[in-house]
Amino acid sequence: MFPKAHAVAYVTMAYRIAWFKVYHPLEFYASFFGIRAEDFDAETILGGYERIRQRIKDIDKMGNAAPAKDKKLVIILELAMEMYARGYSFAPVDIYKSDARKFIVEDKSLILPFSALPNVGSAAAQGIVEARREGPFVSVEEFQVRTRLNKSAMELLRKENCFQGLPEKSQISLFG
Repeated sequence: MFPKAHAVAYVTMAYRIAWFKVYHPLEFYASFFGIRAEDFDAETILGGYERIRQRIKDIDKMGNAAPAKDKKLVIILELAMEMYARGYSFAPVDIYKSDARKFIVEDKSLILPFSALPNVGSAAAQGIVEARREGPFVSVEEFQVRTRLNKSAMELLRKENCFQGLPEKSQISLFG
């Protein structure tokens, strides 16, 4: 058993967590998901409530044969589903707004950090944030040069529609 002081500390911590979940829910969710950003399944979660529910069912069907990573993911998926049920949402990665590791609260949604995307490591995520400080990007090509991202990370950002409205090349065509 725990000493009495430990029990009081745990109860106090549980009360604080519950208070934030009730009175500052988006900040609670941002903190929770931020701690688990590497395990976050952006594609499923951005798909909405029903997609998350289906993914949980698929993992449950595997039973004990489910990989450990999927078992860990269920907790994240359940909380994401709860967030949707409470009327909140997730916003995809944004090259101008997303943080490297933290979920950003905006209106009634959380903007995903770069690290929530698969295969975007913390160094690459931080590189995007640092390159952004130099000013707006004029093209996808310039974005890649300034951020030094590899081809697979660039393809992932393309797949997530992060470059909407940004021309592919920096060159100006005089003839057409």
